[in-house]
Amino acid sequence: MSELTDFYEGLCRAVSFLKIEITSGQADLFYKFYEDLVEKNRVMNLTAITDQEGVITKHFADSLSLVRVVPSLRSAGTESKAESGTDPRTELQTAPERSVDSPAGKNSAIQKVIDLGTGAGFPGIPLAILFPEIQFTLVDSLNKRILFLSEECEKLSLRNVILIHARAEELARKKEHREQYDLCVSRAVANLSTLSEYCIPFIHKNGYFIPYKSGNVDNELKQAGKALRILGGTVERTDRFQLPGDAGDRSLILIRKTRETPVQFPRQAGQPAKKPIL
Repeated sequence: MSELTDFYEGLCRAVSFLKIEITSGQADLFYKFYEDLVEKNRVMNLTAITDQEGVITKHFADSLSLVRVVPSLRSAGTESKAESGTDPRTELQTAPERSVDSPAGKNSAIQKVIDLGTGAGFPGIPLAILFPEIQFTLVDSLNKRILFLSEECEKLSLRNVILIHARAEELARKKEHREQYDLCVSRAVANLSTLSEYCIPFIHKNGYFIPYKSGNVDNELKQAGKALRILGGTVERTDRFQLPGDAGDRSLILIRKTRETPVQFPRQAGQPAKKPIL
């Protein structure tokens, strides 16, 4: 069995709980990204997880778990390809509407997604590989990471990825980014109150902020209640699940934006982390 075949089978097993299929072409992109990630990690601290099984499960499958709470991604891609007679697993067609009424699939039109604090490219790069018709904007405050991801997107021919080196507090004040996204995702390590102040200003009304969390999030949700009210977000539900192979507990929190974020948020650089809204 070749290394690529072994990787492909491991990837398919890892995402089987998500009820999605990975084409051989997509698996090849995941494999190339995995190889480059491990190689680059020798000279630059990108991730503590470098073994093949760990990267597949804790990075790739975890990133793609978004389809659990946004099944319109999965179903829209399948339906559009079925109608066109081509492979339903290689492309996602989105509806033309601008607003997003529900990530559960009701009148949804996910066209623009922003990944804040993308780090080594998670969850943005795996999602961009799986859904090439959606535009993904990946943001990180460390330029070395952005340069690495820029090289990777060129190698993988990912034309649906925009990379930005910036702090969220500054980027969110630019009119071309403030309240311009259907969906904001983040796997960044920060408490929910702080993360909400970074992320919610980027999504338009009726858009969604979905943070990826590990462990028990009940206390974090309770502590973030005031921040969410001030920022214009409402928690709709929390999806709790386990990654395959006992790789850990995960939670995806669906936060809907019900009104515009006050202009003073996010506060100046460093303030959301130093003095979270509690």
